[in-house]
Amino acid sequence: MRLLHRASPWRALFVGDALPDPSHWPPMLAPLADAIAALGAAPSLADAKAWQPRLVEALQRLDLPAWRISQLLSDHNDWLYRQAVERSLNAMQAAGWGEPPAGFCVLTLGSGARHESLLGPDQDNAMIVDDYPDDAHTEIDGYFQALGERMTDALDDAGIPLCSGHVMARWPMWRKRLGEWGRQLEIWTSERRVKRVQQANILLDFHAVHGDPALAESLRELVAALVPRAALFLDEMASLLDETPVALDRLGRLAGDGDGAPHERAINLKRQGLLPLSGAVRLLAMRQGCRAPDTRGRLRELVMAGGLDAQRAAALGDALGRLQGLVLDAQLASLAAGRAADGWVDTARLDASQRLLLRQDMQDIRRLIRLAQSPGR
Repeated sequence: MRLLHRASPWRALFVGDALPDPSHWPPMLAPLADAIAALGAAPSLADAKAWQPRLVEALQRLDLPAWRISQLLSDHNDWLYRQAVERSLNAMQAAGWGEPPAGFCVLTLGSGARHESLLGPDQDNAMIVDDYPDDAHTEIDGYFQALGERMTDALDDAGIPLCSGHVMARWPMWRKRLGEWGRQLEIWTSERRVKRVQQANILLDFHAVHGDPALAESLRELVAALVPRAALFLDEMASLLDETPVALDRLGRLAGDGDGAPHERAINLKRQGLLPLSGAVRLLAMRQGCRAPDTRGRLRELVMAGGLDAQRAAALGDALGRLQGLVLDAQLASLAAGRAADGWVDTARLDASQRLLLRQDMQDIRRLIRLAQSPGR
């Protein structure tokens, strides 16, 4: 794992409002250029979302590692979010709502915020509104409630479903003034309560996708000031890691938990691999006051802070990439067969070396969880 972070030119693909123009790209990028040309310059949001499997296949043909493909999928989802917000704002202005009455920032949460998205995500988002007087709440919050509803409906129509747990900016719980977010964090981190830690865990992975990024940075400052000192809160976060055990039995052999499995050979590597890994790294990062929202960035910061040795961090970064690759391949196969993209991987389709590496990765993640849960961390 590189400890010195350097921005990748790949991350510039979806930064603008328009999709990239591949007409002058070199021939070596033909798989991606052909995919973008097939999508067209002005697709509907639904067409752009449905195009993502072709994007993954094109990037695989270019031999990009799975973790980079996951980043670019997340970048494309960010593009969809920006389009949904802008189109919602334009529609509101046309309907007489006028300009936004206060500064605001739309956040993605969870794997999208970590830029570790796979195919088939649902929505996890929030909104920070700049502080305003209480007596203006009905008018100002009414505007942003309408924006949140339009934005999330647009994303749902595009193929990013509404969150079944209601973690979306259309709901007051996830749409607050900056000062209210600060008070909410103080409440969540003040004691050891399961529900509060679960809710905070959702928020702790966030990324500014539209609006004023300074609001997101202010929220990150609040997290850095509060969470590392919240010992009881962090202890409960450590206990909650036991709710997502890795895909190993007591003898260290590959084994799924069987919950909802389509067949006996299936393991949900999203639930029993990626989530335990990102959760344990999040806990270690919160204890150290790390600022990065993504797992790979947190691993780098943990090495720099002395919270992990470089060899272990590199192994965990490699494990993350392998797990993402296995799930992406399984999702493409599921979509080709007319099924949904989910986290299930058929271990019978893996060769001996893949199964050996998967077992080793699960063991590394299990050891990481024990490290994160150990006293004094």
